[in-house]
Amino acid sequence: MVESSMPESEHKVREILATVKDPEIPVLTVEDMGIIRGIELDGQKVRVKITPTYSGCPAMDEIAADIRKALLAEGYEPEVVSVLSPPWSSLWISEEGRRKMEVYGIAAPLEEVADKRALMGEKRVVKCTHCGSMNTRLVSPFGSTACKALFQCNDCLEPFDYFKCI
Repeated sequence: MVESSMPESEHKVREILATVKDPEIPVLTVEDMGIIRGIELDGQKVRVKITPTYSGCPAMDEIAADIRKALLAEGYEPEVVSVLSPPWSSLWISEEGRRKMEVYGIAAPLEEVADKRALMGEKRVVKCTHCGSMNTRLVSPFGSTACKALFQCNDCLEPFDYFKCI
């Protein structure tokens, strides 16, 4: 979300960044994912600090390239740097990002305690993104990407991804 109290130049950069999509979840932007850790401006030079969603995330190189491309297209001289501390948390996903995730068919991360129960198969707490049922089960703690787990609804029988709490 762009704050009205920030300088106009940073506001413009954030508007550009809000167009850069996550390559693994294309309905989300890098702003939705909460991976933008900082923006430093010096005239047309802009340094964008990003934090990977997890160590070794293969999408980060593509995200950095997409950020550079978007900023170059608007006349900026971009530098994108990776910041590892503090580590990214799924709590940084915006409310709008969580909503978009659910509409796209990926269950948004639960709070940490519920997530551990869900991934250990102890409790059916992950809501089906197809029918809304809470009667779901863990199929595999590993989904289509390392940050997701595979669940299935016991009512509509449809599989769906769950974005793990990190």
